[in-house]
Amino acid sequence: MSKKTRVGVVGVGYLGQIHAKIYHEMDNVELVMLADTDQDTVSKLAESYGCECTSNYLEMIDKVDAVSIVVPTSLHYDVAQPFLEAGIATLMEKPIAATVDEARKLVDLAAQNEAPFLIGHLERYNPALRAVANKVAEPKYIEVHRLGTFVERATDVDVITDLMIHDLDLVLSLVDEEPENVQAIGSSVITDHVDLANVRLGFPSGAVANITASRVSNKRFRRFRVFGPEGYYGVNLMDQELDIVTKGEPPEGSEFPDLEVEHIKFDAEQPLQVELAHFIEVAEGKAMPMVTGLQGLRALQLAEKIQRIMRDSIS
Repeated sequence: MSKKTRVGVVGVGYLGQIHAKIYHEMDNVELVMLADTDQDTVSKLAESYGCECTSNYLEMIDKVDAVSIVVPTSLHYDVAQPFLEAGIATLMEKPIAATVDEARKLVDLAAQNEAPFLIGHLERYNPALRAVANKVAEPKYIEVHRLGTFVERATDVDVITDLMIHDLDLVLSLVDEEPENVQAIGSSVITDHVDLANVRLGFPSGAVANITASRVSNKRFRRFRVFGPEGYYGVNLMDQELDIVTKGEPPEGSEFPDLEVEHIKFDAEQPLQVELAHFIEVAEGKAMPMVTGLQGLRALQLAEKIQRIMRDSIS
């Protein structure tokens, strides 16, 4: 019988509890410890999963092979540093860190200590988006809408860091170059931070991306559309559906081709389950991270640039 990967979770708020549940249900994983400053919550959760718990995450370092860090963004650097220094495989929920400087330090620590380091940009694991990434070689125009209702989580950051960073990562992964032109507007509605924003990115290749994010919508709506020489790809991120429109052959007597339309409904997958299974493969040395620390850094650098543009436009 193969040895199970020993895993811990730091931070058992809403999302951390889901991490813990998924790990507990994985056959090749031993959930050994949970850490959180909320002793009542962490002790009850640990009891239900038959694992240890602590209020001091440093106690976890000698007991785990891999760790999920699911704490507020402001704590990412401090919590991740000792795990990376110990060479422990680390999954950091997005964004990689609170600042670009902290993100660079984490990337360097991971490299210096040969610690597998994966950033939790969850949408990369959406099957419809994975299909688009395999089909689109030269995107020309990308349009993204990520709208959500207001919830009292992640209100310590703006909508760029909270929501839009998913799409910044996706766009950069498809275009694979740095934008040379960035335009951005935003507004605060409920919090003291920007709650809705629109960003337009222009790339050296001529590709353009238009991205809208809001956390004050009256409903959840997530669409990712890509136009390229191959055709049009429209992704319903929530329902994991993909529409493909490509050029067919001209009908007899016409100089214009027919449009071939295909609708694909993917088998329902929970992207977080796929991500955590992938992370365990990374921890075991069987796979390379789908989203590396450098890619997490790149998305954060673009997010910070957008934030500076918005601040300058207000001042």
